[in-house]
Amino acid sequence: MINKKHFSRAALAAAVSSVLLAPTALANDEERVIVAFQPGAKAAVQQAVERAGGRTVVDLSNDNAMAIMVPSQALQGLQRNPNVLYVEEDVKRELYSSEFEPNSPYGIVMVQADQVSAALAGNRKVCVIDSGYDLGHPDLQTSGVDGVFDSGTGNWFTDENGHGTHVTGTIAALQNGLGVVGVIPNGQLNIHVVKVFGANGWAYSSNLIAAADQCANYGSDIINMSLGGSFSSTTERNAFDRLNDAGVLSIAAAGNGGNNRHSYPASYPAVMSVAAVDRDGNHASFSQFNNQVEIAAPGVDVMSTVPRGMGQLSLFSAGGSTYSAIAMDGSPDGDVSGSLVDCGLGTSTCQGAQGNVCLMQRGQVSFADKVLACQNGGGVGAVIYNNESGPLNGTLGNVSVNIPAVGISQADGQAALSSVGSSASVTVGASDWASFNGTSMASPHVAGVAALVWSHFTECTNDEIRAALNATAEDRGAAGRDNYYGHGIVKAKAAYDYLTANGCAGGNNGGGDDDNGGDNGGGDEPGASITLSATTYKVQGRARADLTWSGADSSSVTIFRNGSSVATVANSGSYTDVTDLRGSGTLTYRVCEAGTQTCSDEITVSY
Repeated sequence: MINKKHFSRAALAAAVSSVLLAPTALANDEERVIVAFQPGAKAAVQQAVERAGGRTVVDLSNDNAMAIMVPSQALQGLQRNPNVLYVEEDVKRELYSSEFEPNSPYGIVMVQADQVSAALAGNRKVCVIDSGYDLGHPDLQTSGVDGVFDSGTGNWFTDENGHGTHVTGTIAALQNGLGVVGVIPNGQLNIHVVKVFGANGWAYSSNLIAAADQCANYGSDIINMSLGGSFSSTTERNAFDRLNDAGVLSIAAAGNGGNNRHSYPASYPAVMSVAAVDRDGNHASFSQFNNQVEIAAPGVDVMSTVPRGMGQLSLFSAGGSTYSAIAMDGSPDGDVSGSLVDCGLGTSTCQGAQGNVCLMQRGQVSFADKVLACQNGGGVGAVIYNNESGPLNGTLGNVSVNIPAVGISQADGQAALSSVGSSASVTVGASDWASFNGTSMASPHVAGVAALVWSHFTECTNDEIRAALNATAEDRGAAGRDNYYGHGIVKAKAAYDYLTANGCAGGNNGGGDDDNGGDNGGGDEPGASITLSATTYKVQGRARADLTWSGADSSSVTIFRNGSSVATVANSGSYTDVTDLRGSGTLTYRVCEAGTQTCSDEITVSY
């Protein structure tokens, strides 16, 4: 349900581009880096940092690391310290969304969230790492929500950016007759908010690691990260591997670059990378496409909650029909009505505009000139329709006007021409809802679906839920998994039915009768017979292993090293495991069909 309330461009001036910039040296030639140290060497390394004139900014003890600020000239000394394993840049993480045409939350139907009961949602907890949560918003739950925040970002229950409130609304906006509904709309879901972004919309990799640990510490089953950056981090990758092994399902936005570059954390094997589709299920032009994209969800024109008053209501109606409208950037608020007048291209003062609403086509002169042509003719409101397909998202620049002005699509403008002479109205004003574009909007659809489905199958592991979502996604693009859609568009009811029929093992034995994957009375082992081989070598003193396998039937496999999962990758038959291990030792590997117990024998190799 929607009350036709939309968003404000001005309130989201801090929304960031999907093209990410590499961090640079900070003031006084200081740099922010992550230092990984030998187990038990934290105190010694901390002393070395302090002697070098540095300081710790984020403690990452769970991963034997710390984020520090340190003079640039001290880096080489730290890298040579025998207690230090490596030093890497503390790379930036940014929000993946942008503003766009307001519309209803079609995504809830697309992902089948309305077909699965949310009655058991209280046994799941979703953590949202973002810019905060507008606690007290009329369309968001106030019970079952807790949170923490990074120093300097403000209270977790405020949201100066608007992004976090929008993301959380997609997951859990209430079915209360106001605004929109989320994937889980009954107010029963447990939500944990970790605020790492302020109004500027960026933070560091170390902040993200610490936030993810906070999610786990507060009992979260699922982490949503509608954020990312172009540069990977070894420490960050290791942290998400560790959290995955601990049973946490991590989900992240694939990125908004519209290219095939990897984005992180989405492109780590332990994280589900979510691409965006539009209301027709087609790949969004801005959505990144690469070999780590795992699944897709709605990310275009996604209507959701924003902090109270941060959105903007934009309405145009004529002849009894209401059209989707976007307020011109710089338009004053107003609620006006009159007869609809066709003012053509609005290149000169519109005759007959006195007391009426002007309808004009885009072209020849600026939007501001068109609005002034209406205003100078005595018009009370201006509507400009596009001269090409798609919505019109315009700006008045620095020109001051006195009447509300909105843009509409070419198709709506042509339809409205039939209502010239009829009663029309234009409204621009504050709102508590907005429509955004981005893989940031796709990721929470998947997080919500994962929580919804998992609430019915709590005996399943995070990997088994992940495998079920992938197995039942609606295939789009090229047959099977592809780089644009991954396995396809996430579907809640399909995943629910799949697990109901097959159990947590997901029917990976070809639908056989042995649900537990045990032996079949001494017959052949069910499923594929996977053979694995490995060779090791070193690059810059660090061990690597080239793995090759055959016999796996699934579309993806999980690589295990020394009993812990390293990656879930496409079943290409080969994988290179890049470790940070120096010196000598042994590595034990195993390859399994993703989400199943169908595995190769373990092999051990020396390095």
